[in-house]
Amino acid sequence: MQTIKSFTPATTVILQWLVWSKHFEWRIWASLVPIVGGILLTSITELSFNMFGFCAAMVGCLATSTKTILAESLLHGYKFDSINTVYYMAPFATMILALPAVLLEGGGVVTWFYTHDSIASALVIIIGSGVLAFCLNFSIFYVIHSTTAVTFNVAGNLKVAVAVLVSWLIFRNPISPMNAIGCAITLVGCTFYGYVRHLISQQQAVAPGTGSPTTSQTNSPRSRMEMLPLVGDKQEKV
Repeated sequence: MQTIKSFTPATTVILQWLVWSKHFEWRIWASLVPIVGGILLTSITELSFNMFGFCAAMVGCLATSTKTILAESLLHGYKFDSINTVYYMAPFATMILALPAVLLEGGGVVTWFYTHDSIASALVIIIGSGVLAFCLNFSIFYVIHSTTAVTFNVAGNLKVAVAVLVSWLIFRNPISPMNAIGCAITLVGCTFYGYVRHLISQQQAVAPGTGSPTTSQTNSPRSRMEMLPLVGDKQEKV
């Protein structure tokens, strides 16, 4: 699941390009090739590969990409900060999850309350997980506010290597050479993406007309489109 979820950077770029008409430099597209290629190598050769699970994970990628893109719209276009974004999203998430939680787990929760003598330890775990979830969402929106949705999803790919290593250390899950090669290619792609983003940010910091022809070409209106918020004229209306 974690490996297929690493496809999220590519889906984020594709969605922003198709739906929001946001342009990216060719180097950004090129950096996604090793990321996607490594993911395909890792997922296809996975011993527990399942087509239904693969499709479910791809749907999760689209949902995650859409969430980060909309968060970027709020943080960059409407000038929200991280805490306000969590504040406005939490009630809607609660309303969306309330009905499925009652229908799917309501009876089990009631039975659990009546069959356990002490629920203090469980409540501590539940409240602690809620605090961690808040910290996670706050940190996600903070990173998106400081960078972009694509950069956030690329950075999240580092979890793949950690997940593979931990699964081998704790659960002794077998890792084939192709799995290791796929993860390595993905990490190399993430590193290359970070390098490309660094070059673009450095070149855009130079004022147009004061640098070399390469720098002036990089500061073209099309290349600067990547750094613009998805929401432009709406922030004045707000």
